[in-house]
Amino acid sequence: MESKVRVFGHPLHQMLVVFPLGLLATSVVFDLIHLIGGSVSAATVAYALIAAGLVGGLIAAPWGTIDWLAIPRGTRAKAIGAMHGGGNVVVLLLFAASWWLRAGQATQPPTLAWVLSFAGAALALVTAWLGGELVDRLGVGVSPHAHLNARSSLDGPAEPARDLAGPAQGR
Repeated sequence: MESKVRVFGHPLHQMLVVFPLGLLATSVVFDLIHLIGGSVSAATVAYALIAAGLVGGLIAAPWGTIDWLAIPRGTRAKAIGAMHGGGNVVVLLLFAASWWLRAGQATQPPTLAWVLSFAGAALALVTAWLGGELVDRLGVGVSPHAHLNARSSLDGPAEPARDLAGPAQGR
């Protein structure tokens, strides 16, 4: 099932989701640096990374929702997509609560802020796996004409495979 919103032939949601995942995961790394080494600047960086990750998540989510709405009802993909999207809403809520708790005390966050961030990161691992299941196993967001010798997405719409053993002849 091809993604409904594409840029240069690639699914927009899949392009955008790497930003919130990376930013929020990196905030946890900086929280750990703060916890282990006491770095005040690391705690401040974590606070800023959470804010950026939340914005990134809010930008990526609508495009995933559009793709999910296009998945046929009653399919495994629809159920996995619902768990993926719903889980990511919870991830954003956990990180948003962590960010809110840090407001005014970003250099020394309360313990609950760390607990929420770490829980959000753990859940994000699960929802990322579900997203991979959607793409890699169920083909959501994948061109029906994808194959090992498919032409570049910059060359226009994909075509069915003509010869999987080598480049297409006669072009």
